[in-house]
Amino acid sequence: MIYCLESRFEPKEVRVTDTLLSLPQTILDALHGFLAQHPAVAGWYTTVVRFLFPILALLILVGAIRSLLTVPHLPEVWGYLSLPNGAGAPLTHWENILGRSASADVVLEYPTISRQHASLIRDPRDCWTVYDLGSKGGILVNGARVEESAPLRYGDVLSLGGVETVLLPVSPEEKAQRRERRRKARPVSPWGSLLLLTVFQVLTGIQLTISEGRNAAPSLPFTFLALTLLMWAYFLTLRAFRRVGFEMELIAFFLSTLSLSVVASSNTPALPKQFLCVVLGLVVFLVLGAFLRDLERAKKIRWLMAGAAIGLLGITLVLGSRKFGATNWISIGGMSLQPSELAKICYIFAGSATLDRLFRKRNLTLFIVLTGACLGFLALMSDFGTAAIFFVTFLVIAYLRSGDWATLGLITGGAVGGVLVILSLKPYVLSRFASWGHAWENASVGAGYQQTRAMSAAASGGLIGVGPGEGWLHRVGAGDTDLVFGMLCEEWGLLIALLAVACIATLAVFAVRACKTGRSSFYIIAACAATSLLVFQTCLNVFGCMDLLPMTGVTFPFVSNGGSAMIASWGLLAFLKATDTRQNASFAIRLSSKREDNAFAPLAPRLAPEDPLDWDDEEVNGDA
Repeated sequence: MIYCLESRFEPKEVRVTDTLLSLPQTILDALHGFLAQHPAVAGWYTTVVRFLFPILALLILVGAIRSLLTVPHLPEVWGYLSLPNGAGAPLTHWENILGRSASADVVLEYPTISRQHASLIRDPRDCWTVYDLGSKGGILVNGARVEESAPLRYGDVLSLGGVETVLLPVSPEEKAQRRERRRKARPVSPWGSLLLLTVFQVLTGIQLTISEGRNAAPSLPFTFLALTLLMWAYFLTLRAFRRVGFEMELIAFFLSTLSLSVVASSNTPALPKQFLCVVLGLVVFLVLGAFLRDLERAKKIRWLMAGAAIGLLGITLVLGSRKFGATNWISIGGMSLQPSELAKICYIFAGSATLDRLFRKRNLTLFIVLTGACLGFLALMSDFGTAAIFFVTFLVIAYLRSGDWATLGLITGGAVGGVLVILSLKPYVLSRFASWGHAWENASVGAGYQQTRAMSAAASGGLIGVGPGEGWLHRVGAGDTDLVFGMLCEEWGLLIALLAVACIATLAVFAVRACKTGRSSFYIIAACAATSLLVFQTCLNVFGCMDLLPMTGVTFPFVSNGGSAMIASWGLLAFLKATDTRQNASFAIRLSSKREDNAFAPLAPRLAPEDPLDWDDEEVNGDA
């Protein structure tokens, strides 16, 4: 009897499971049947969306780009130094250089004070420490001489070269006014752009499905649906935690949509893997951003990150396989990984430093050793495109850490000499440089073949493109990686391709402007290094594709086909997000509690009842 019951119900369960599994294919078959009966619909759809995509892209990005470019970046005062003349010098950073130099954070124009006399640093508990930067006049705290560093409390007398100052706190009234100013500088609302980006993603999925025809796999439209659901889940979750200011993430999701489109056109079976890397990149973005809340913790693992950067490159050199002339790929379980992309995050993390470390001995020397090791591994791997990116990032970090143009000039001169030696030893690299500017002379064979195809495809796309999935450049080698800008121009049109470049440029401008009011040198150095890397990598990709620079084999951030590059791009974005000090806009800053907000209620206007989620950030850097 039991056997009969099992035999009766088992087929029914199997039928339900089979129905659910076959539902995507059933929907695709219904779509293909409809298009077979109405063949003109596909052509009309592609024609309409070709004109609609640039309009949607402009509407999606214009608000985010405008918001990032016009962020007021209000200075934050964390304390005051009362000067002998009765004036109060504001301390607008967590880390401040005191001295006679015009570049000092607090300029003290007294002849007994050195150009860079001391640094005054605030920790997350609102405690201050003063460091002697090798001054001639010395430092006294309440009459006691300071050898290297000493704690400084509010009300203490700090003597710099005989000039006495007093550290004073910010008054509660001024704190309330500052919080009110930050509250009024609200970021642009993301919901309109989110809805438009959702429409953009749905139309893209349909267009690519139509373009694939009978060969379309069920994973194609549902990957774009999954991206839309991931995007909305992210925004709604963070908004539930009272966060605002999602312009960077909106730009990243837009570029990730273009990336999935590129993968769908060139290698549809790899589409789920690319989406998985978007998910992993978002996880890295959130984890790294949350980790940056604690600067003390970040300083402690700098050596670990330096070791990780060297380890990732070393493992690649030993276990990697050669592709396109460079040994930079590791195959694990049928999946390819490019560890040098992840090493970029570790390198920038290790290279960034807080102000208390910038003036220590061998500070830059150890960073030069780290850079030399990374560049040496990359040279042995013949990955000279990534080596160039590392070197430019090194120059940015080294300048921000030292400001020593002479040393950087010598290093650059040595690097140029090294490049000349490499060119003489590596014929493959030399051929890339030799064909620079002469691509059309070698249009059929050799180094100019790819670039001429990319330029031809870009020209055929015009302003609006031929439509996603309708191009032919993806059939050319590296069409979806090194030549992806040409593929964007062909399928999406010049307008959207330039918008993609403008997105990277906007992130760079935001980082530069935000650094003027940055809280810590760690955030400033990391953000400038990350944006420099993204901008330089984009320039190498775009200009190399158009034969304005030699082909270097680097990817377009967020857009090119490649999981490691996608994860690295999201990770680098976390460094920029940490510099955003707008109210509730950066997850690197812990939100205040209701109790803390109520403490300021009598001193500043309360928030409007219709926006109960709009609370202020805490004035201290969180549980950091």
